[in-house]
Amino acid sequence: MEGNTVGLNIQNLLGQVEETANISVLVNDASFLGLLEQFRKIDAFSLSLATELGHHFGSNAIFLLRKLRSAYAMPIRLLIPLVSQFADIVNPKSSDTWTYLKNLVSTEPEGASSVASLILKYGLQNETKSLIAELEKSDPHAIYPTSPYRESKGTVSTSLDDKHIEAVMTTSTMTEIHISEGVLQVENTILKNLYQPLGRCICVLDSNISEHYRDDIVRYFRHFDIALNLLVYRAMEVDKGIGMVEELLSDFKRVGVSRQEPVLIVGGGVIADIGGLACSLYHRNTPYVMLATSIVSGIDAGPSPRTCCDGFGFKNLFGAYHAPVMTLTDRTFFKTLRTGWVRHGIAEIIKMAVVKDSELFELLEETGIDLVYSQFGTLVDDNALGDRSQRILALAMRSYVQAEYDNLYETHQCRPHAYGHTWSPGYEIPSGMLHGHAVACGMGFGAYLSYREGWISEHDRNRILSLIGEFELSLWHPILDNTDLVYQAQIKVIEKRGGNLVAPLPKGKIGDCGYLNKLSYEELKLSLLEYKVLCKTFKRNGLGVDAHCHEVGLEDPSTVVNLNLANRVN
Repeated sequence: MEGNTVGLNIQNLLGQVEETANISVLVNDASFLGLLEQFRKIDAFSLSLATELGHHFGSNAIFLLRKLRSAYAMPIRLLIPLVSQFADIVNPKSSDTWTYLKNLVSTEPEGASSVASLILKYGLQNETKSLIAELEKSDPHAIYPTSPYRESKGTVSTSLDDKHIEAVMTTSTMTEIHISEGVLQVENTILKNLYQPLGRCICVLDSNISEHYRDDIVRYFRHFDIALNLLVYRAMEVDKGIGMVEELLSDFKRVGVSRQEPVLIVGGGVIADIGGLACSLYHRNTPYVMLATSIVSGIDAGPSPRTCCDGFGFKNLFGAYHAPVMTLTDRTFFKTLRTGWVRHGIAEIIKMAVVKDSELFELLEETGIDLVYSQFGTLVDDNALGDRSQRILALAMRSYVQAEYDNLYETHQCRPHAYGHTWSPGYEIPSGMLHGHAVACGMGFGAYLSYREGWISEHDRNRILSLIGEFELSLWHPILDNTDLVYQAQIKVIEKRGGNLVAPLPKGKIGDCGYLNKLSYEELKLSLLEYKVLCKTFKRNGLGVDAHCHEVGLEDPSTVVNLNLANRVN
């Protein structure tokens, strides 16, 4: 087996590298040089390799191995700690040696030099020096990568006279996701392992989070002697415009963000969208890590490759596809959120349950409103609730990334995770609703349309609407009386989706998805009228609790949009 053979070769070489007195001796160690070649030659993005290695050593080993593909290009003080982490998993008996070497390179004056440059400087084997020169042409990703998180390939074919040229280009991107707890506790080494070898961390921080966790962030990085540059921004929905993106870009230039060091973004959905977009633009592709502190960022906006900002009164009009290289979801951050923020975030979990995961749907039904008022079990001493809360997050994340990452650049529009998001972008901002409530209205209406099409039973329709209502989310909002506005949203989303409506709806049963591609103005108007009547039979006549931004301490985006539009007209 490919993975097993590679794993055994690397296991052996890890154990054969010896403790040395200095870097110049290490870069002449035959086993060390052999290890570098093993790292370089692997097909880091091979599915079969990932499956086989994952079976033997787990997913962390795969992620480290993919980064080690660029071993020659790494500063040696970055490489050796990564190898040390890898050795702990693959060959624990060699851990002491690699810990020794990690300490050695951390104090070496030439620790910032790349492995390739050190081989050229101190290497005694001419064939190794020749190999490095040859790699410039045969394997440039190994010797001069822009960052260790992405690779691209392409083929070019031409006509005989070269007047017609065709090309096919592919990109491989890697990311990892951790649903963890106590990420800012020094016992949790995820961030330490990433940033300590780099020597510093540039952190984009939501000002709301800064009030509660700034000291914890500073304390964590100080404990590990990692320099920290904190960039703090207010990140409310009303701030989510191109001006904020420009502000981040200016600060990135000021602190000198480099393309091989991931920016750490800490906060909720707005800072995830804005920060990710700024990273996509800076140097055309700067990696970032998302430390999610809200439910929306934890299982949706955080891991999403769709970075964005609002524009011209329309939700997420500008954007780029740029996934984080790591997402950390830690429910302990939820305990400082307002209840209304927790409630609206759960809409994104219900979304995945309805069209992707029936197990998740049933777990939400079982847990109920306690999930909101315990803030995912963080405010109560209830292990069972805590375990269910973690399981809900894990299932939601798995369902989301299965749908999202299989279609990273939206090259098709069969996207179950867009359930509830077909009409909501047009009415969310003018209504002043929180995102989750706007999406919940869209989900409820979508479930009704599915029932109207004969795709789901009345029983399943009512289960979906009841679950939305149980979590005190909106099934209805008076803005839906404005059929013209809702239809304009439909026209805009058809433009965005390549000329098709492709509205994801539950189909067949809860947990499965289908797509509605036609809905005339007359059908839309009649369906909304019928849906309004139905909503009145549910809790609170279908209205949500604290459905508007101003009701949970946020500025009303509708007033800001109207003011901006008035300014442009004048």
